[in-house]
Amino acid sequence: MKAIGFDRERYIELQTKHIQERRDQFGGKLYLEFGGKLFDDFHASRVLPGFSPDNKIVMLGSIKDEVEVVVAISARDLKRNKVRADLGIGYDEDVLRLIDAFRGYGLFVGSVVITQFEEDNTQAVSFQRKLEGLGLRVYRHFLIAGYPHDVSHIVSEEGYGRNEYIETSRDLVVVTAPGPGSGKMATCLSQMYHDYKRGQRSGYAKFETFPIWNLPLSHPVNVAYEAATADLDDVNMIDPFHLAAYGEQTVNYNRDVEIFPVLNRLFEKILGHSPYKSPTDMGVNMAGYSITSDEVCQEASRQEVVRRYFHALVAERRDNLEPEQSSRIAVLMSQLGVEETDRPVVVPARELAAATEAPAAALELSEGQIVTGKTSALLGCSSALLLNALKVMAGLDDEVKLLAPGAIEPIQQLKTHSLGSKNPRLHTDEVLIALAVSAQSDPNARKALDCINQLRGCDVHTTTILGSVDTGIFRSLGVNVTSEPVYLGSSLYKK
Repeated sequence: MKAIGFDRERYIELQTKHIQERRDQFGGKLYLEFGGKLFDDFHASRVLPGFSPDNKIVMLGSIKDEVEVVVAISARDLKRNKVRADLGIGYDEDVLRLIDAFRGYGLFVGSVVITQFEEDNTQAVSFQRKLEGLGLRVYRHFLIAGYPHDVSHIVSEEGYGRNEYIETSRDLVVVTAPGPGSGKMATCLSQMYHDYKRGQRSGYAKFETFPIWNLPLSHPVNVAYEAATADLDDVNMIDPFHLAAYGEQTVNYNRDVEIFPVLNRLFEKILGHSPYKSPTDMGVNMAGYSITSDEVCQEASRQEVVRRYFHALVAERRDNLEPEQSSRIAVLMSQLGVEETDRPVVVPARELAAATEAPAAALELSEGQIVTGKTSALLGCSSALLLNALKVMAGLDDEVKLLAPGAIEPIQQLKTHSLGSKNPRLHTDEVLIALAVSAQSDPNARKALDCINQLRGCDVHTTTILGSVDTGIFRSLGVNVTSEPVYLGSSLYKK
C-alpha cells in the first residue's frame, strides 16, 4: 500500500469554507477561475498522495445549485490541434467531454467561450458552429493588442469592451478549461469590466492548485508543477507584490505576476480601490494546509519530475523537436538531486532489455515489488508485463500459464493473415480480451482478472516508445508509464 501524504476530507472542508468567505467579501457575483483539472487532476493525485482526482468537483458538488460553469478554450489551441497528453484527445474533444462530465455531476454548464478569437481562424469558426449545432451557447473573446502590459488599452472599449458579454444566471461562476493558457483569467476580468459598465457588482478569485503558495519555491511539489508546465515557459517565482506588501515570501508563477497590474487597475475602476495587494491574495487554494506528510509528498514529487523528463524526451523524439523542454526539466532534476535512474522501474527494464536484446518493461506494484516483462514470439513486452503483474497480485506461481499458446495462436493467425498486421505479437488489448475469455473456464485466469483494478497508480517503464494501443490501455488502467525515447523498428508509421 503506497504511503498517504494528503488529507482529502480536510481539503474539501477547508476549500468549501474559504470559497464561501471570498463570495461574502464581494457580495455580488463571483467569477472563480479554476486552474488545473476539475475532476481528473491526475498530476495532483501523483504529487499529493491521498488527493483523489475528483476532489475539486466533489467540493463544487456540495454547492451545485449555486454554481454555473463556463468552459473556455483558446482559438490558438484549436488552430494547432492541441492535445491533452494525459488523455490523448484534442482540446476540442475535451470541451465536449468536460461538459458531459460536469452535467453528470449535476453541475450547470451555461456556455463556452472561445478566447483569442480571430475571424480567419477556420478551426475556431468551425468549432463554434459545431457547438451551436449541439445546442450550446458560444461567446467570443478577441485578441487584445498589448496584452497583458498595456493596461489602459486593455481596460477600455477597444480592449475588454470588444468581447461578447457572457450571460450567466448564478452568482458563483466557475471558469474552467481543458488546459493552461486557455484564457480563463482574461475571461473573468472581461466579465467584471462588462458588469461594471452595466452597474452590477462582481468580484474575482483564483483557484489554482499549483504552485502551492505557502510551500517554499524550491519545494519538490512546486518544482514538479514547473516540470509539468515546461512546454508553456511558466516559471515559479516569489510573489514580489506579496513580499512588498506583507514582508512574507509566497510562491506564484510568472503569468499571474504579469497580469496583476491589470487586475489592480480593473478593481480600481470598479470599486475605487483594489481588494488585493498581491497575486497570492487572489487565490483561494488550501491544498498546502491539507498535507499530512511532507516527506511523502516530496518523494512523490521528485518521481513526478523524472516522469515528466521521460515524457518530454519521447515527445521530442516523436515530433522531431529540439530538446528544449527536456533540458528545462533536466535542470529541475539537478536542483532536486535526482536522476532518471532514480525512477525504480527504469533500471530493471533496461537490464532485462540488455540481457534479452529485445524490448522490455518493468512495473512497480503498490508495495514496491518490481515485476518485469520481456518480448517473445507470442507477446510484446507490455502484454507479458501485464500478465506477470496480474499473476503476482493474484498470488499465482510464475509457471502458471494464464493464456495457453493454443489460445494465442488463432489470434495471431487472424491478425497476420486476415487483418494484414505485420506484428504477430499480441497487444495489451488483445491479451486482456483473451484473458477475459479464459476467465470463463479457468479459475487462475479469473483470479488474475479480478486483480486488474489494483494496477491503478502503478508505475511502468518500457525500453521503447509504446504504440497507440498499448498507451491507451495503460492510460485506461490508470498506470503511470514512461518510455525510453527509442522506436521499435524503423517503419515510419507507428501504431
